[in-house]
Amino acid sequence: MAIIEWKKDGTVAVMTMNNGENRHNPDFNRAILNAFDEIENDESISSVVITSSDQKNWSQGIDVEWIMGAMNNKDTPAIKDFMYGLDRIFKRILCFPMPVIAAINGHVFGDGTIMACACDFRFMKADRGYFCFPEVDINIPFLPGMLAIIKKAIPYYKLEELVYSGKRATAKELEASHVIVKASENEEALLEDAMAFARTFTKKRAVFEQLKKRLHKHIVEIMKKEDPEFIEPLNIMA
Repeated sequence: MAIIEWKKDGTVAVMTMNNGENRHNPDFNRAILNAFDEIENDESISSVVITSSDQKNWSQGIDVEWIMGAMNNKDTPAIKDFMYGLDRIFKRILCFPMPVIAAINGHVFGDGTIMACACDFRFMKADRGYFCFPEVDINIPFLPGMLAIIKKAIPYYKLEELVYSGKRATAKELEASHVIVKASENEEALLEDAMAFARTFTKKRAVFEQLKKRLHKHIVEIMKKEDPEFIEPLNIMA
């Protein structure tokens, strides 16, 4: 089974992450960017829903086993390229010329949560799954671009609570803070809700492209200008 698969359902592209915990590594980066390219090439599509084939996890973030192996092998170029690859994914979602909707059907942690925040809208099932930034507990601060992405998706009072505490938030809690559009009853209802919402977007791509580029210009600039300061020396703790 491919790491990322997608199918067309009317005007909606349903992108499914198939790698269990859907941890981010170079293979994941390539697969999701390729899927976005394929979707954009189909001019009949006007929105994207991202979900997971794993009922327990949407995305657990960075593949720790891969990155620790690269560190042990002193493969600095691979780590740097991977970090820039994450920014390419975030930028692709932020500037994709149509709405991108996260249908969060399981746990979403760390870098996976940042990817969900990069999406334009989020739905989450209420009966299982947590939304969490564990970075504070593992002593890894966010890159500037990551913080900018989180700020656009989460009200500041809630952002401080989640980022500083590392707490695991539920769908109902996130719905109350308008981080997600809806806490859906279960997995079946989640996909139904996300798909029904996605189908409401039938506007031309050109307007979405310009709106998203202008809305997110400052985030893209932060990733471009500030993230390299920490990636180049691999000084993530600075």
